Amino acid sequence: MSKSVTAQPASALGRFWHKWRFHLNILLLLVPLGFMPKYFADASLFRGDSGLGEREIGTVQVGPWSLQLAEMRNEAPRPDGPAGFMKSFNAALCDTCIDQVKAGYLRIGKPRSLRAAGVIFFGTPYRMGATLPIPQKTKADAELWITLEGWDGSMHQASIPLSQASPATIAWLAQRGAKP
Repeated sequence: MSKSVTAQPASALGRFWHKWRFHLNILLLLVPLGFMPKYFADASLFRGDSGLGEREIGTVQVGPWSLQLAEMRNEAPRPDGPAGFMKSFNAALCDTCIDQVKAGYLRIGKPRSLRAAGVIFFGTPYRMGATLPIPQKTKADAELWITLEGWDGSMHQASIPLSQASPATIAWLAQRGAKP
């Protein structure tokens, strides 16, 4: 008659793993589920299902054209390595001006010329995005300038106060010691 002997791991760690491996594997499945709501919220935001961004700024009239403007995230500017601090904005052109607008630009402070118009909006006219650098010396009463260039060569500009466009950026500037 033969005896059956179950081999037990020799080390304490081996015994722990042998006893708890099932429970640890269940944890490996359950922990990512805790991050799923944020993942789905971000996916909805990037797809455009939840609007242009976390904070809608509203309609901005730029000459004969208009666009919807929104902050991508309702938070302070994020550091981006040597580029400094960056803030993302999204925009959507009005239905009647989609065929007339060639390019859109965004900048803090009034542009001196079209060559210094700021960062260009990228993407489709229905959902354009721009990542704007926030200069170190930005004042709390600064303005966000929007420049639209038409296919006919015309250029129109409009500005909105930065406090209206991004209150989180104004709070961040105040924390860093910006003066009005």
